[in-house]
Amino acid sequence: PRRSHRISYGDYVVLKRGDVFKSVQVENKKKVVFEKQWFFLDHAVGQLYGTRFEIEAGGSLKLKAAKHSGDSLDSKEAGQDNRHIVDDGRSQKLTRDDIETLKEQGLKGQEIVQQLIDNSTTFKDKTEFAQEKYIKKKKKKYESDVTILKPSTRLLAMMYHGREPGKICHLRYDTMAQILTLGNIHAGSKIIVFETCAGLVLGSVMERMGGFGSVIQMYPGGGPTRAGMESFGFPSHFHETLHEFPLCKVNTLLAGTLDLSEKDADSESNGSRNGQSESSQETSGVSEEKSSEPQSMEVSVDPQEEMRRAERERLRGQKAQEKKVKMEEKRKKLASAAALLEGRNADGLVIASRFHPCPVLMGLLKFIAPSRPFVVYCQYREPLIECYTKLREQGGAISLRLTDSWLRHYQVLPNRTHPVLLMSGGGGYLLSGTTVAADSAKARNQHKSEEPVAKRLKLDEISSA
Repeated sequence: PRRSHRISYGDYVVLKRGDVFKSVQVENKKKVVFEKQWFFLDHAVGQLYGTRFEIEAGGSLKLKAAKHSGDSLDSKEAGQDNRHIVDDGRSQKLTRDDIETLKEQGLKGQEIVQQLIDNSTTFKDKTEFAQEKYIKKKKKKYESDVTILKPSTRLLAMMYHGREPGKICHLRYDTMAQILTLGNIHAGSKIIVFETCAGLVLGSVMERMGGFGSVIQMYPGGGPTRAGMESFGFPSHFHETLHEFPLCKVNTLLAGTLDLSEKDADSESNGSRNGQSESSQETSGVSEEKSSEPQSMEVSVDPQEEMRRAERERLRGQKAQEKKVKMEEKRKKLASAAALLEGRNADGLVIASRFHPCPVLMGLLKFIAPSRPFVVYCQYREPLIECYTKLREQGGAISLRLTDSWLRHYQVLPNRTHPVLLMSGGGGYLLSGTTVAADSAKARNQHKSEEPVAKRLKLDEISSA
């Protein structure tokens, strides 16, 4: 099923104001805080994605009217230069209390900006460029509007990089595009993903595949992290293509000694131990009751206590059953992921984690079919140099490239086109290559047979000289 182009309850959306983004879920009467303002998203339900709303008093959203030519705040008068303007803080007649009073009177952001322009003694003396910059700055501060967008790889990557870059290992959005391109991610393929970027790389791979194919997420620790992937708001059939496999079981899978019933056996043994302890407690309780029976024959059992005990037993049995069902589901997921990996015919490998990539790369490359791409991201260059050297020595990979993507934004305005002064210093490093099926035994024999011949030739040349 196609994803709707209109906002509805339960959808994950991206809020945008200027260059600031935030991912939230649309829920009934849920208060959302964004850029020091709170509001409700109920009035946005049913509207198209990309719609711009204005935040009114009480937190309700109202469709922002289209900008007309008469609403422009540009001044007709402008100075030649700014040499006579002194920034001493006295040019604005309105005080903070006056501005708060205007807000209480119900004036909107554009009207407040117009009041600031009218009460500025130096605005008309500024150049046209300086006036435009002043208006843009005041609009950003006083206009309360928000745009609701549909989540995408570009928006979520920009959001994480702008708000919490440490959670995604400082992975920049242009580097994310390079990962998807170098990894040849497309529909119908089988991709192995190992990442510790809050699920952002995993969600990007799933979005590019469009719900067709298989994605196997290798995860460290007790379970996978998928906060970023859930922010995409994928439909249910996307999740059917997602499989998970713990990184700690890779060696046992490669050795062919993976035991899928190991956890179940442990849980059953724990359950049997718990059952034995409970039964022993019950028998001890019964013996105590029997011992105390001749002493207090007339004491009757409280029926409410019996009901509470029965309720506790029922809840305990229900929890045990739920735990058993969860363990069975986990075992089935592990078995399905292991079946996909055992073929060792995956179509690609993507690694982007805070761990050292060399041992992970060497272990997971064994599951990739020949002539398939792989790409490794790291915030630093030195670990990837080690991976590059190891692959050159070991073989099995060609077209190895270690790259660093460089991004620069430009301001494009009439007579003011120049690079933006503040920019990102680095977007991390990428190691990419293609797997090959190398006959290691044949190559070793050729190397041994050729080496002594070269030595004998050198000795003959020395003796003849």
